Amino acid sequence: MNLIGKWAAIVGAFLALGILLFWYLGMYDYLAPTVITFFSALALAVNGTKKFKGFSFTLLIFAAVAAAMFYPQFFLEVGSFKLSRLIVPLLIIIMFGMGTSMGVTDFVGVIKMPKGVIVGLIAQFTLMPFIGFGLARLSGLPPEIAAGIILVGCSPGGLASNVMAYISGANLALSLTLTAVSTLLSPLLTPFFMKLLANELVPIDFLEMFWSIIKIVILPILAGLIFNHFAHGKFKWLDRAMPKISMAAIAIIITIITASGRDSLLSIGIILIMVVLVHNFSGYLLGYYGSKLVGLDERSSRTVAFEVGMQNSGLASGIALEMGRLATMGLAPAVFGPLMNISGSSLATIWQGKNKNVPAEDTRQVESL
Repeated sequence: MNLIGKWAAIVGAFLALGILLFWYLGMYDYLAPTVITFFSALALAVNGTKKFKGFSFTLLIFAAVAAAMFYPQFFLEVGSFKLSRLIVPLLIIIMFGMGTSMGVTDFVGVIKMPKGVIVGLIAQFTLMPFIGFGLARLSGLPPEIAAGIILVGCSPGGLASNVMAYISGANLALSLTLTAVSTLLSPLLTPFFMKLLANELVPIDFLEMFWSIIKIVILPILAGLIFNHFAHGKFKWLDRAMPKISMAAIAIIITIITASGRDSLLSIGIILIMVVLVHNFSGYLLGYYGSKLVGLDERSSRTVAFEVGMQNSGLASGIALEMGRLATMGLAPAVFGPLMNISGSSLATIWQGKNKNVPAEDTRQVESL
């Protein structure tokens, strides 16, 4: 841990004591800024380490969520401008960035690794939607909030799964291909499964959702692909900036959604968190062991686990906004995002430490792609 990280850890320890003290004494005016500063200090502390650096962004998200829970009025509107109007433009920027990081090789993987792609896509668009449906029915949550759980399950994989695949030593080429293909299939498959599984909870307009995904995801990604093809390497500052811009955009989106649904989160937050965790971990477990069952190698099985367990919660949030249900359907995606980053980072770290046990032929397979 570097010097800044050490001082941040010391400050974080004192802030943790302050949180307990202010909570015990009922000094809630002091509790709010202390909690926000605690998560910020903790993010700075782990950022100064090699092993836990990947958790720093998630801890910053927690700081932002805490700010939204304690001071929601600051994240709903500025003057007469509703901040929720920023969500779709920010998602478009994120998807454009995703497109600039893609290339033809991400789609060629379908030919090179047909079994892994087929298994991954089937798992992605069957396990998570139906697990989400079952959890939504069992949770007893209000219909629109329960529909958000299904919406997360019906969404494609996101960029976070690629990062975790890289960290864990999984099959990165397969991960990139699965994310690319599942995203391109999402305009058809996401509305289809939402119509099939969630229509009893909220009215689902297939064509309207289809167009929303085209507008938010497909067109920006295509623009990014075209930009990458004709301007690859010409704007290196943009290549360096896009990941940071995307991370900031995700943080802003989650903060706005949290502020919008604060009252609902206060009443059903614990239940929703537990449901989301079960959904997330079920995706990892069934994705991994299901892949093993059909004969995929260790690295490819890890990849499918990440692709199934980690959904594009940003897209789900955008769909909820387009449907006018940000404060209800948008809650599950807002909770799912930070939690999947914590669980995914933890799982990636565990698997990273076990790479010496992975057969050598698996390593050659990845290197040959």
